[in-house]
Amino acid sequence: FDIPPEPAPDEQAQIIPAESDDTHVLSDPDDPSVPAEVLSDDPSEAEEPVEIIPEPEPIVYADNIIEIDYNALADTAKNKDIADLYRYVASLTPSKQNEYTGLFEGKNLILITAEAFSKEVIDAERTPALYRMATKGINFEDYYQPAWGGSTSTGEFSIITGILPVNKVASVRQTIGHNMYLTLGSQLMRLGYESGAYHNGSYTYYGRNETHMNFGYSKFIGMGNGMEKGVRGCWPESDDEMFRFIMPEFIESGKPFSLYFMTVSGHCAYSRAGNSMSVKNYDYFKDMDASETIKCYHAANYELELAMEYLISALEDAGISDDTVIVIGADHYPYGLEDSAAWGTDRDYLKELYGYPANSVTARDHSALIIWSGCLEDLDEPIVVSDPVYSLDIVPTLSNLFGVEYDSRLLAGRDVFSDAEPLVLWQNYSWKTDKGFYDSPSGVFTPAEGAEIEDGYVERIRSVVRNKFTFAKGILAYDLYGLIFNK
Repeated sequence: FDIPPEPAPDEQAQIIPAESDDTHVLSDPDDPSVPAEVLSDDPSEAEEPVEIIPEPEPIVYADNIIEIDYNALADTAKNKDIADLYRYVASLTPSKQNEYTGLFEGKNLILITAEAFSKEVIDAERTPALYRMATKGINFEDYYQPAWGGSTSTGEFSIITGILPVNKVASVRQTIGHNMYLTLGSQLMRLGYESGAYHNGSYTYYGRNETHMNFGYSKFIGMGNGMEKGVRGCWPESDDEMFRFIMPEFIESGKPFSLYFMTVSGHCAYSRAGNSMSVKNYDYFKDMDASETIKCYHAANYELELAMEYLISALEDAGISDDTVIVIGADHYPYGLEDSAAWGTDRDYLKELYGYPANSVTARDHSALIIWSGCLEDLDEPIVVSDPVYSLDIVPTLSNLFGVEYDSRLLAGRDVFSDAEPLVLWQNYSWKTDKGFYDSPSGVFTPAEGAEIEDGYVERIRSVVRNKFTFAKGILAYDLYGLIFNK
């Protein structure tokens, strides 16, 4: 404590005369006739002792790594390319654990890739369940689902695996027989979770019958190998029917579960002539101030709203909503709204949906990410993530939230709550960070408002992006996770 100096003579406190017999006046020892201060016998006015509160020790967070000597692996690698991949991993700085590490430890996980889902679907009045999940869960203010050049397959791949789909649709098939050690399905399966993967479309489409069980799920069921028992045949099929058919088994089991769903109700084309979900839900949107195509787009996506209304209600009725995490990300932007003869559209309905032209990858691929659990609604304030985030951040972020052991250096994305630098990248090598956007085709970097850009920043991030693509190619070409974790 700093002890204040004695006041200067002319700054002596004002002398307060005695006002009653209960007040004693102390005299100046050098001049007894001068009272120095007034004290009271009342103990309530006595000076309270000051409690000394020590400074809290700073929290030292551990690295999110698995203890592996990658340099040693490089020394014994069977070829130079694999050795270079190991040395690259060894050179990276892992991200740190943080205050959100283990927030969801032991909880159930329902991971959903939603067909052609968009931020514009979410509305407080029209889709109250989705709105509740988006606003009372973790709030992502700047989220993107890049179009990787492979339609649904590559978007789904990025969400499930956290690996860049560098070879477009072929990326998914390259994982057949590989060790997909870091998917959430694999991580939670190793912890003993019940698991399953589901799709309310054809079970063989994109070869999902050959790939999805390898992502950490004990079974994969779609239309043609079991889903038709609970979902009627139409095009597109009902998301609501799929969740009502699948979920009771797990909700009633009393065991922790890890489930994956690929929806289909939001699929194009968007018309009452060719979309059964647009027909089913059209009346909810018939008075919307929008074109017929946009009304049908919202009507098709409304089936996901109905599915989430059912799911949340069922979890709450079972008393496990606080113990369950629901994650929803889109597979791609709603390209069925673009001006295209392939989808029977005659003008740019995507511009109508967005309210502005989708004339850049950031404008086109902006989307919504939902991470919701009943336990998050108890927080005084929602958790908000304002930095740029994209689909490849889902696996590392959930790995940290679930408190599982993973190595942050082996994934392209980042845990958004960590100290890792935010980075969103696209198939054409464009990228966005908290400091600005780099358009690769033009070579132009546009700084974010107020951002301070240090010398060499753009070239440094360009190099980071190139390395991430090269690393992803190596993962897929050599089954790198299988080599590291011995199959």
